Amino acid sequence: MTPQHDFQIIGWREWIALPSLGIPAIKAKVDTGARTSALHTFYIEEYAVNGKPYVKFDIHPVQKRTDIVICCEAKVKDKRNVRDSGGHEEERYVIETDVKIGDFQEPIEVTLTSRDDMKFRMLIGRSALAYQKFCVDPNQSYLLGERIRKHALMFKEN
Repeated sequence: MTPQHDFQIIGWREWIALPSLGIPAIKAKVDTGARTSALHTFYIEEYAVNGKPYVKFDIHPVQKRTDIVICCEAKVKDKRNVRDSGGHEEERYVIETDVKIGDFQEPIEVTLTSRDDMKFRMLIGRSALAYQKFCVDPNQSYLLGERIRKHALMFKEN
């Protein structure tokens, strides 16, 4: 007898939302080779609330559009040394924020870094996929994010 698997199929890139950060739509690359998710930031400022570390940071949610800026704030969960795909190590802030992929919404860990030279402003790592039984189809794109994609259209209208 073959075991039953209830996997949600997602593409190698998806439209996602980060509602806790006020990001209604952002294209993300789903990367099972990366452990932790990463979000593009171009400005980060650390501050404290009741002795706890927080960060303010700005993002450009749309590739090649520096005129669109979303200002975010989050509690710092950790600071970690992260090695990128090129082997370069960098200390990054780690935050926890909700991610919405299709109907799935859960908190995930996200590192903050400059992704100016990358094609996608967000990378979803395998630890974020562990919450749900996702199966990545490398031949498919944008399978779950149709409702989220509609939010991205507002960026193009501005």
